[in-house]
Amino acid sequence: MRKFIILILAIVCMVGGCKSALNSDKVKVTFWHGLSGPLGDTLNEMIREFNRTHDDVEVVANPISSYTALSQKLMASIQAKKQPDIAQVFESWTSKYIEAGVLCSFEELMAADKDFSSESLNDIYPVFLKSNTFNDTIYSFPFNKSVRAYFYNKDEFYRAGLDPNHFPANWTEFRSYCQKMTTDTNKDGKPDKFGTNFNVNEWQFVNLLHQSGGSILDEKGNPQLNSAQGVEALSFVSDLINKDKTVYLVREFEGQNDFLAGIAAMYEGSSVSITHMRQQPINFNIGYAPLPIHKTNKSAVSGANIVIFKSGNKAREQAAWKFIKWFTDTEQTAKWSAATCYMPVRKSAMQSPTLVNFLKEYPQFQGIYDQLENAVYEPQIPAWFKARPELKGFLEKAMRGNSTPKEALDEANAKFKAIIAEELYVKKL
Repeated sequence: MRKFIILILAIVCMVGGCKSALNSDKVKVTFWHGLSGPLGDTLNEMIREFNRTHDDVEVVANPISSYTALSQKLMASIQAKKQPDIAQVFESWTSKYIEAGVLCSFEELMAADKDFSSESLNDIYPVFLKSNTFNDTIYSFPFNKSVRAYFYNKDEFYRAGLDPNHFPANWTEFRSYCQKMTTDTNKDGKPDKFGTNFNVNEWQFVNLLHQSGGSILDEKGNPQLNSAQGVEALSFVSDLINKDKTVYLVREFEGQNDFLAGIAAMYEGSSVSITHMRQQPINFNIGYAPLPIHKTNKSAVSGANIVIFKSGNKAREQAAWKFIKWFTDTEQTAKWSAATCYMPVRKSAMQSPTLVNFLKEYPQFQGIYDQLENAVYEPQIPAWFKARPELKGFLEKAMRGNSTPKEALDEANAKFKAIIAEELYVKKL
C-alpha cells in the first residue's frame, strides 16, 4: 500500500506538478499597470507571449483601476517599502521617485547588458528618449505613448460638399469646416448637427499652446500658461464654442458617442481612441487625420512610461529589464502599435512588416504617426502633476464663457506658480 501511494504521488507530481517545478526556476517580476479594456487585453496577451517564450522570467501583472489609483497605490507601497518590480508611471511621478531614491538607473542595466547597443538606444524616437532622461540619466523607458488625432465622418464631409479625403490642414480651415457642418436639419432654430465637440482637456490645450508657438515653462522654469500664445490657444477653443456655436461641450465619452451617432462630424481624441470606438458599430466611412496646425506643427505626446524599482535583488532587476527590452524591441513595439494605435517606441518599427501592412490598410494613419517627428513632451517636474488637473477647472471657465481666456489663464498660471513654490519649500525642509 505504501508503495502504491508513493507511486500515485509521483504520477501527480509528473503530470500536474512539472509545470510548477519548471516555473519555480523562473524569476518572478511583479508589474503594476493602469490599462484595461481592449488595451489591457492586448497587454495581457503580450505578457503571456513573453512568459511562454522565456524560460527564466515570469511577469505577473496586477492591473489597477485607474492611473490616479495607481499613483496612490505606488506611493503607499514605497512608504511601506513593498513596491512592485516594475510599474507604469508618468514623467512627473518619476521625478518624485528619483528624489526618494527608489528607482534603478537604466543606464547601469543597459551598460551591463552585452546584447544592448548604443545603436539600439538611438533607434528610440528622440522625444521619448528625452522625456525619460532626468539629469542626464535614463530612469524610465517609454511604454504606452500616444498623440492627439482626429477622426471624422467622411459621409458628412461629402454631404456638406467637402472633399471626404481632405481633413482641415490648419486652424482657419478647421473653423470653416465646423461652420459648414453645423446645421439645423429639423428646422427648429437650433443646430442638431455640429462640426465637432470638445471636452475640457488639458492635453488639447497643451497642443494648441505649442502650435501657437508657446510653451508651458520658459527656459528658467517659470510657468507660461497665460502668455500671448496661451491666450490665443484658449481663445481659439472658446470662440468656436461661444461665438461661432459650431462646437459644443461634452463630458468624458459623450463626445465619442455623439461622433459615432452622427451628431458631430469630427472628433478629437487620443490616437488610441479608435481602439475603443471599434468596440461599437461604426455605420459610416471613417477618416483619420493628424491635428490641424497653426504657427508650428508641434504635437505633444502623452501616455505612460515604465520604471524599475530597486529591490536589492539584482536578478529581479535584470529580469525586469529583460521584459522591458523585449516589449520595446522593433517587432514588439510595432505589434503593440498596430493592435492599439499607441505610438511605436522605435523608428525602425515604421519599416517593420507589421506597421507597413497596417498603414497599407489605413493609409490616413500615416499623418498621425508623422507627428512624432516634431513631438514635444510635458514638464517632468512634480509640480506639473499637481497643476495639470488644476488647469482643467480654469480652462472650463473660459470654455463655458464664465471668464475671458486671459482671466482664466492668469488664475491658472498663478496657481501653477504657487504649486512650484510649495514644492520647493517642501524640498528644502
